[in-house]
Amino acid sequence: MIILTLNCGSSSLKYQIYDFDKQEVLANGIVERIGIEGSFIKHNASGKEEYKLEHSCPTHKEAIDLIMKTLIDPVVGAIKSIDDIKAVGHRVVHGGEKFSKSIIIDDKIIETFDSIQGLAPLHNPANIIGIKAAQEELPNVKHCAIMDTAWHQTMPQEVYLYALPYEWYSKYGVRRYGFHGTSFLYTAKRAAALLGKDPFKTNLIIAHIGNGSSINAVKNGVSYDTSMGLTPLEGLIMGTRSGDHDPAISFYMMRKAGLTPEQAENALNKKSGVLGITEKWVDRRDIEIAAEEGNERAILAQKMEAYRIKKYIGSYAFALGHVDAIVFTAGVGERGPVTRMLATSGLEEFGIKLDLEKNKSSMTRNAETEISAKDSKVKIFVIPTDEELVMTEDTKALLEGTYDVHTNFTYSFQSKDYVNKDRMKNIDKDLKKFPGIKDIIAKPL
Repeated sequence: MIILTLNCGSSSLKYQIYDFDKQEVLANGIVERIGIEGSFIKHNASGKEEYKLEHSCPTHKEAIDLIMKTLIDPVVGAIKSIDDIKAVGHRVVHGGEKFSKSIIIDDKIIETFDSIQGLAPLHNPANIIGIKAAQEELPNVKHCAIMDTAWHQTMPQEVYLYALPYEWYSKYGVRRYGFHGTSFLYTAKRAAALLGKDPFKTNLIIAHIGNGSSINAVKNGVSYDTSMGLTPLEGLIMGTRSGDHDPAISFYMMRKAGLTPEQAENALNKKSGVLGITEKWVDRRDIEIAAEEGNERAILAQKMEAYRIKKYIGSYAFALGHVDAIVFTAGVGERGPVTRMLATSGLEEFGIKLDLEKNKSSMTRNAETEISAKDSKVKIFVIPTDEELVMTEDTKALLEGTYDVHTNFTYSFQSKDYVNKDRMKNIDKDLKKFPGIKDIIAKPL
């Protein structure tokens, strides 16, 4: 069975084609700059050179049409016919309180997504556009929604409610929802496998650090608390988002600088974070280079971002009572040794001790590594996330009628014997650059 997964952003569309029978990724890629001049597709088919083509994509409909044509192209494609695709899994950022698991999409589901667009105005509209465009291209297959918020529906009320007028929650749905749930689900199950523990007897703190960042306290295998809130703005310092700050600052700046509510919201979402601190960079690799060259703002941005992560690790450690492992994942989490080092330094008294040399060597998306010191009471893992695999397995199970909430459902990657074939093919490239990886690859206990 071949399954297509789609992840629609406001101006981009990531995709993957997965052959479930062979347990292999046939192709993946991204269409960027949708609705903007200079849009293009970057496509990688298994066993073939990367393919890039500039192509006008005024809307997501043209982007999906471009993906379909590329997938069946006789030279760069990965499948013979669009009819080979048996189902489509769609990432949906916000499902509100209405969904605690993935679901097959119908007209009523789309109406529900439409009704809660205001909870994620930067994400859900693009998700909905992508779903509708894909349904037009592939009208004869099932389309499924995999929601970032579903994982966090296990949070207790005392954790997800804000100390605001209760009517704001009962009438308008104002509460903590949390995001990056698909990533947290995957990494939580993999961490339990590496620890050799029952996933529902495992406590974890998972830091998903990228352009968008959040941290998750996992208690007995389910989400207990998370840093993002009603929207993805709350919590950690991110690429362009402020994270935690005094909410009165917005009102203060509206009065002082004459900002409209829309301008204030835009500043917090698109002009803050490490970009706001450095006034120049978002990419942490650029910040790392600048910091090494002595740029004070770059150094400050690194320290601020890491300190916020450390504060959350500390608070979640006490909230959980016992922690089996700290997990770093996503772009910066997987390839940001400086951030990992700064975020865990000084936590030795709490049994969290990083091995500095192992940490430097862990620079790969193709292997799970252990970077804790031998005498660390708490394991520290770097686990490359695989949201697409979660989406694919959910979609297949929905099609076959075997799917359920993750507490009643077993994923292939929960097994200690699970092997990601595609990452195995690519690890040699990373080993050439960072030979120390081979000594820190995590092995299930």
